[in-house]
Amino acid sequence: MPPVNDGPHDASVEARPDGPGSYPGCPATVAEATARGEVLRTPQWGIGSAVMSIVAAIVLGLAAAIPLLLLDAPLPVTALVGTVVPWIGLAGWPLIVTRLRGNGPRVDLGIRLTWSDVGWGVIAGVVGLIFAGIVAVITQAIAGDFSSAAGEIAVELREAGPFWALLVFAIMVMVGAPIVEELAFRGMLYNSLRKRGVGAVWTIAITTVAFSAFHFEPVRFFLLLPIGVVYGWVRWKTGSLGASMVAHGVNNTPAALVVLLGVPEMTP
Repeated sequence: MPPVNDGPHDASVEARPDGPGSYPGCPATVAEATARGEVLRTPQWGIGSAVMSIVAAIVLGLAAAIPLLLLDAPLPVTALVGTVVPWIGLAGWPLIVTRLRGNGPRVDLGIRLTWSDVGWGVIAGVVGLIFAGIVAVITQAIAGDFSSAAGEIAVELREAGPFWALLVFAIMVMVGAPIVEELAFRGMLYNSLRKRGVGAVWTIAITTVAFSAFHFEPVRFFLLLPIGVVYGWVRWKTGSLGASMVAHGVNNTPAALVVLLGVPEMTP
């Protein structure tokens, strides 16, 4: 796919260093590593690796669900293990492949967290909440009341106990999911598309659709779209995966608090 003209914007928005490991739209960490004199190599991972991480998450999730159901495992075990196991593919593969075939996840995926990243992340997270609220009202008017898979699990955990399982699940929603999902979508997938020459607009669109579809919740698909756009935009704006992780965390925090309060909620 040929590069798409992204339109005029400040050249500092996306890193454009020269040399191995660099490409239009690569993370700001690449330019920073080059400025420090680090010797980088051209990453040998790409779209195939991004697809593999998502497929691995789905396969591992199914592989974990079958024995848990057959053994009739306790709900806390089913909920926590069933959530964590897919993360091995979703986040584990990007961390491994960038180390084996690139410059490591910190440089290749843009894992950085400056005060500027935090600030932009908080702003993007709040904007995402506003957009999600608007779309939620429209969706509810069309489809009626709806919840999320995470919200339903939270209700069951509250009814079955113990409280520690509910607390761990809430932390996973607020902290774990933002880190893991951003590594896969705004990290590996985003950068693999940009490395192939796909323009920023199309990259944000593709990663947003993939992110929304990955949740396998048709009613919430359109709710997740504007959120995904905001996460993609802040990754583009800062060149930092840390910023999109913060935005994702801010967006998930109200849902995590709702999990602890025991009210079914739409959890991104």
